[in-house]
Amino acid sequence: MTHETPDSVTLSRHTALKGRGALSNPSNRFDPRTIETIHDGWDSGEEDGPAPLKTTVITETSKTIITSNKSPDIPFDFSINPYRGCEHGCIYCYARPTHAYWDLSPGLDFETRIMTKPDAAILLREKLTRPGYKPKTLCIGANTDPYQPLESELKITRSIIEVLSEFRHPFSIITKGALVQRDLDLLAPLAEKNLCSVAISVTTLDNSLKRILEPRTPAGGVRIQTIKTLSEAGIPVTLLAAPMIPYINDQELESILAAGKEAGASAARYILIRLPLEVSPMFQDWLQAHFPDRAKKVMSIIRQSRGGSDYRSVFGERMRGTGHFADLLNARWQVSSRKLGYTNDDRYELDYSQFKTSNEQLALF
Repeated sequence: MTHETPDSVTLSRHTALKGRGALSNPSNRFDPRTIETIHDGWDSGEEDGPAPLKTTVITETSKTIITSNKSPDIPFDFSINPYRGCEHGCIYCYARPTHAYWDLSPGLDFETRIMTKPDAAILLREKLTRPGYKPKTLCIGANTDPYQPLESELKITRSIIEVLSEFRHPFSIITKGALVQRDLDLLAPLAEKNLCSVAISVTTLDNSLKRILEPRTPAGGVRIQTIKTLSEAGIPVTLLAAPMIPYINDQELESILAAGKEAGASAARYILIRLPLEVSPMFQDWLQAHFPDRAKKVMSIIRQSRGGSDYRSVFGERMRGTGHFADLLNARWQVSSRKLGYTNDDRYELDYSQFKTSNEQLALF
């Protein structure tokens, strides 16, 4: 497959497209070919540059919906991802390289060619009714956001929550999307039974930075308001100050933590930016386009925090890094969290005793 920019739009290396985070559509790591396309303004029909890219929805035929996790860095055993790819367009997204497994680009393809799992609820029900199934910590949205824009129409995430509610299976959600508020009618009763929690990721409170860093996400203030709405409904909320990027948004750590606490978040943590595989060169292109004056400094600090590399996936350090900057960031988080009164652990102890077995489900009919 030749990976040209979607919808036949071509662009130069540092041209930003409105509403999209990546500046290019590079070949994935499994493709030996290197393709560079250049926008000459001839075919766009617009004087201001390429037209906005449209999103293509690809229906995926899945055999399973639950993925097992054995990483000690992650506080859950199972995960469900209703979508592959994400319209939010966060340039730093660590999930971008997964598009390579589908012979697609981790660049603009990841933001514009979204794979959906419309049979997710059916597959989940089949899994939960299997003899011998035992509930474990389960997270919705560990890879890509379950409340990205497509969810407002497709409602796949909501269908998953409906099944989990039916079985009284405990779960957590990770999202940047304010659309999670749509499902309060499901989440609030579950939270009252200690069956769910939500983590809201807030990267920046600066809207001008948000527009280029994560273009199709809600504004930081909207996410803080979402925390308030959820917490007032009795849902335990963790604030994720993530990712923290040296000399880009790390100076906001304390203000993000304070805003989250005021809104009602009970726990908080942060994650240092992760740049695996194709993410690093795309992020560096983004830096050159938007922050050329500090691009070298940003990458220098990141490498100092990753043992001299752009990224190291070592358990125990991949979320926070090592070295002087990483240690200082961790100390800032600890001091601020303590002063604000956050709990020490965001791994909420949900109640697994309420799970209904397959026999109990059958008894309902």
